[in-house]
Amino acid sequence: SRSPDRPVMNLPCFQDKLLNEFQHQFPLEEKPFSAIAEQMGVNELELLSHLDIFQQQGLISRVGPVFTPNSVGASTLAAIAAPVADLERVAKQVSEYSQVNHNYEREHDYNLWFVLNEKNGHALATTIAEIEVECGYPVLMLPLVQAYHIDLGFDLNTGKQQSPVNHTNGKISHIRAPKKLNVDLSQQQRQLISAIQHGLPLVSRPYQQIGEQIQQTETAVISQIKTMIDQNIIKRMGVIVRHRKLGYRANGMIVWDVPDDHVDKIGAQLGKEARVSLCYQRPRRLPSWGYNLFCMIHGKSRDEVTACVEKISQQHQLDAIPREILFSTRCFKQRGANYCYG
Repeated sequence: SRSPDRPVMNLPCFQDKLLNEFQHQFPLEEKPFSAIAEQMGVNELELLSHLDIFQQQGLISRVGPVFTPNSVGASTLAAIAAPVADLERVAKQVSEYSQVNHNYEREHDYNLWFVLNEKNGHALATTIAEIEVECGYPVLMLPLVQAYHIDLGFDLNTGKQQSPVNHTNGKISHIRAPKKLNVDLSQQQRQLISAIQHGLPLVSRPYQQIGEQIQQTETAVISQIKTMIDQNIIKRMGVIVRHRKLGYRANGMIVWDVPDDHVDKIGAQLGKEARVSLCYQRPRRLPSWGYNLFCMIHGKSRDEVTACVEKISQQHQLDAIPREILFSTRCFKQRGANYCYG
């Protein structure tokens, strides 16, 4: 067996190509890894071995779906202002919740930031209340109001938004915006989401194995995934990379206090910036939180991210708008969302 520390083929270009070009358009056919292997110039077993190594090394979190926010259940970004001496205890308690998929320390009075998913809004509020009681601190709830750009991939060579690749017809020029939130899901879709939310099995026929788990045919699994992509329940299917492990260790969440009548215009402008991987509106929570526009920029250094923010601010004449950069310092938890469907 291979050790996760063993170099992968001694071919960095192989890793770059695989992790860059297959963040989208994952094949929806009986043997998807075989189709990718053919394009990569290796055999299927080699490809599966490399993906397994990448996963063990933490370079990728999974191969599978990214769901459109609030199309499956309900979710929120949340924050806690914890005393530094108590932060690790609080972070550990928050991370123990299966509904929490991301949990980071950031440089701010609100120093613990996490994302929580639940089956509906009532369950979301209930879980937040439980966290407040257990941790002993109030939780700042910041649910999504409007998305201007949600992670559609990340170019590991440039740190820019990635243009999805269709491996038969070249670049894809347009990505559909979500048609609606809180889609009514069938029981079969719920079962399928539960089976694939943490990634596809790294086997020759993953859809067949998933189907056996949930008593559906391979054809039905593929068909349902296609339908959920068309409905924008699934934002993309592909390799989900970990930025920090791949050299992008400066993770800056930029928050802006934008006048309400300008937030859509400015959000749309920032969402088109090549270095912005996420851009969305969230509510203010006065008096403790006055920012309503969020965007994410990943860089290899703090200086790189700061310079990028300055450049974007000047280009869009945003220097007069109050802003802060909340750099992450520790990652307590990062994985795919758990939607609690059985």
